[in-house]
Amino acid sequence: MATRVIPILPTKDVAAAVQWYQHYGFEVMFEHRFEPHLPAYVGIKRDDAEIHLSEHTGDIVTPGLVYIWVDAIGPLAALSGAVVDEMPWARDFEIADPDGNRLRFAEPVAG
Repeated sequence: MATRVIPILPTKDVAAAVQWYQHYGFEVMFEHRFEPHLPAYVGIKRDDAEIHLSEHTGDIVTPGLVYIWVDAIGPLAALSGAVVDEMPWARDFEIADPDGNRLRFAEPVAG
């Protein structure tokens, strides 16, 4: 049996959130609404990293933090102008989406 963990992050405006995530290479996989006027639940993906965004007020009550491993951190850091931190385990940087959810991108270091 395969196991996957997919974080669900809160958003107040799914269209604005999707646009922000697309800037970092995420693509929409699906969008679900029970009715056209009801809150949206959207799945986005970048390579093997998958995140769900929810406008439903009961799903998540505080911003989240997602740690995302990537092969090359430089191009992503350049998109946001972030400074890459050199850690013993990885080179990483953190950004926040429009809803305050934090994404920490990391590139493994040798050793």
